[in-house]
Amino acid sequence: MKGSAVAVALGLAVLANPAMADQYTDAAKKWIDSEFQPSSLNKDAQMAELEWFIKAAEPFRGMDINVVSETITTHEYESKVLAKAFSEITGINLTHDLIGEGDVIEKLQTQMQSNRNIYDAFINDSDLIGTHSRYDAVVPLSDFMAGEGKDVTSPTLDLEDFIGLSFTTGPDGKLYQLPDQQFANLYWFRYDWFQREDLQKQFKDKYGYDLGVPVNWSAYEDIAEFFTNDVKEIDGQKVYGHMDYGKKDPSLGWRFTDAWLSMAGAGDKGLPNGLPVDEWGIRVEGCAPAGSSVTRGGAANGPAAVYALTKYIDWLKAYAPAEAAGMTFGEAGPVPAQGQIAQQIFWYTAFTADMAKKGTPVVNEDGTPKWRMAPSPHGPYWEEGMKLGYQDVGSWTLMKSTPLERRKAAWLYAQFVTSKSVSLKKTLTGLTPIRQSDLDTQEMTDIAPNWGGLVEFYRSPARVQWSPTGTNVPDYPKLAQLWWQNVAEAVTGERTPQEAMDNLAKSMDQVLQRLERAGIGGECAPKLNEERDAQYWFDQPGAPKAKLANEKPQGETVNYDDLIAEWRAAQKN
Repeated sequence: MKGSAVAVALGLAVLANPAMADQYTDAAKKWIDSEFQPSSLNKDAQMAELEWFIKAAEPFRGMDINVVSETITTHEYESKVLAKAFSEITGINLTHDLIGEGDVIEKLQTQMQSNRNIYDAFINDSDLIGTHSRYDAVVPLSDFMAGEGKDVTSPTLDLEDFIGLSFTTGPDGKLYQLPDQQFANLYWFRYDWFQREDLQKQFKDKYGYDLGVPVNWSAYEDIAEFFTNDVKEIDGQKVYGHMDYGKKDPSLGWRFTDAWLSMAGAGDKGLPNGLPVDEWGIRVEGCAPAGSSVTRGGAANGPAAVYALTKYIDWLKAYAPAEAAGMTFGEAGPVPAQGQIAQQIFWYTAFTADMAKKGTPVVNEDGTPKWRMAPSPHGPYWEEGMKLGYQDVGSWTLMKSTPLERRKAAWLYAQFVTSKSVSLKKTLTGLTPIRQSDLDTQEMTDIAPNWGGLVEFYRSPARVQWSPTGTNVPDYPKLAQLWWQNVAEAVTGERTPQEAMDNLAKSMDQVLQRLERAGIGGECAPKLNEERDAQYWFDQPGAPKAKLANEKPQGETVNYDDLIAEWRAAQKN
């Protein structure tokens, strides 16, 4: 619905009442002309949408509202540009703080536990959906929009236009969070190197199949071996077939909880997350977590999980730069842009903007990238119908501890920064799309060649296979910290991968037991299965899965250009 139709729907009172053409209307016009272009809406429709915000904000003018998010490009744009615009257009004094991701979770936990209002709204990862839906500290947006917040819920919010709502919906079917930005974990590779005829011939002569986008981990390993130990140098510079990070640091946990086990195939089929066993290896019975250990029907220490950890360590040591093992997530992220890395199996598309900067070794003179992104390859335990990777979905979260009037004012800001009036410009700035209407624009088609496959991925039906942590995880902060502490011991060689995953599964079960005793989550509170012999569970359908006789099947690749053509054809259909 565009232009005059939106104006009519919203009741564009300014046209009938010149007295409303005040500072707020003038501010809206200024921002539409100077900043909020392009948009999926035309300027009349943008003005109509912003007039609703001006009117809805009247009771809250002069209030000082504080919200918080982690520091990424999208949120920096919100903090520096959109918060100022919102304040000028509505008269609400909005401060958008930027802090580290771990600090956001800490502040959120403190507010949950103390019932003291620290921030009026949070943008936190939808990875906490299992926590939010069980702890009774978060306001279900479904209830809020129909009840106390009905008068401050925009008629043009258009929830169906958001591409990530399934990730922010609880087991009870209620919407708990509103997506603000999202980015996936994909495969990244040097398209220019893969296109070289001499390297294609050399690879096929050795491995018997084409050098291309790896479909499975066997092919990824072969390509890593090829570039590291056969090609060795390109243009006089040493090259590596893999990049990763391994320092004992909280970010090492993200490397695994962000769906590494799902890529190997440890969990069950099901989207957005495996059921009954998810990618953390946690089994649920109904909606009640029942265990992480194989002996309780979980998969956190099963053969597929141990295989996943083993491959991570093997590849880090054999094919990545020596310094990678001592790097954190933040330190390792910029390395592929330096021009020595041939491929990376676990690459966050949040780095797209930095990877596409002109003048870097991985960007052509015309601004097009020398690299591309593609679907992640999967391990031998993976089956069709399973998720294939991780997607980060930073989402607006309202707390019950926030006074109602402050919550309403903050909800106006949350809707403003995700509104159609501003969302396309925000997407073009931060490269973290949230709306289908933005993905469908000509502007996204025009920019696609510079983003190396990002637009094609988000327009394709394949995107549903990438999802955040799901509702099987009943307390994300308590359980997530266990991962990096245990995984690090395997990276350093203090424990074998099996021992590390055994300890992890045991530790997670202990947390689940504590939550069970506390009864947190009502009918969705943990209720652990009694321990049984592992073979009993291996004999059941699905996860946990017994060890395969051959964990390295024949490598398989696809041609990147053929893959993109398939995506485009599927999108048209």
